[in-house]
Amino acid sequence: MTRPLIGIIANSYMINDEYPAHAGGTMNSHAVSRVADCIPVLIPPDPALMSVNELLDRFDGFLLTGGRPNVHPEEYGHEETEAHGTFDRDRDAITLPLIRACVERGQPFFGVCRGFQEVNVAMGGTLHPEIRDLPGRDNHRMPPDGTLDEKFALRHIVTLSDGGPFSQLFGKTEVLTNTLHGQGIEEPGARIMIDGHAPDGTPEAIYVKDAPGFTLSVQWHPEYKADQDPVSRPLFEAFGDAARAYASARANLALKRAV
Repeated sequence: MTRPLIGIIANSYMINDEYPAHAGGTMNSHAVSRVADCIPVLIPPDPALMSVNELLDRFDGFLLTGGRPNVHPEEYGHEETEAHGTFDRDRDAITLPLIRACVERGQPFFGVCRGFQEVNVAMGGTLHPEIRDLPGRDNHRMPPDGTLDEKFALRHIVTLSDGGPFSQLFGKTEVLTNTLHGQGIEEPGARIMIDGHAPDGTPEAIYVKDAPGFTLSVQWHPEYKADQDPVSRPLFEAFGDAARAYASARANLALKRAV
């Protein structure tokens, strides 16, 4: 069977402050190919280039990646402030309706960091722009200095709901993860189930209640050394399995219609 196609949501960048580019971290592509066993394809986050329906028809699943620009607060009814950082409105215009359509169709997606936040916003939730400013919260941001290993080092435990989809996947209720984010869930959206928390109470693992497809999303970055990490590997393997099941079901449906 042909490997499923996974659309990896890219980010917009300016190279040398003058050359616009769409790009995605190689760690995401490697995790999709080597661990999920799917074909990674970068999707430029620009609604002028494609429609959500075209993406849904061509891909078997989507990886909603992390990225420096944040979801614009207008998308969840908040005023823009300096604390909200930079934005990518084109990515908002692609991912938010894409998530909602995937939920209804049962098409798999896996949200990571910003992607985790996009899932919450797409379902009607809100974000806090700087969770380290909240009483009792820790600084979850990426360390400003050091090697990649030091920046992506495992830094805190995530406690998972006993019997929830994450603890069932991992076979335990506590896992150790990295942390490289500034924003976080303020209010969960409709059907958003928070299935894991950091020690300071920050939501770290979610899924969409009663969704027919794979909707697991995490606030940390499992793409880093995904083939080696005991928490990252089962996440990407499960995502790949979901994409294969979706692709097979779609192929069978197309075959029946052709007969």
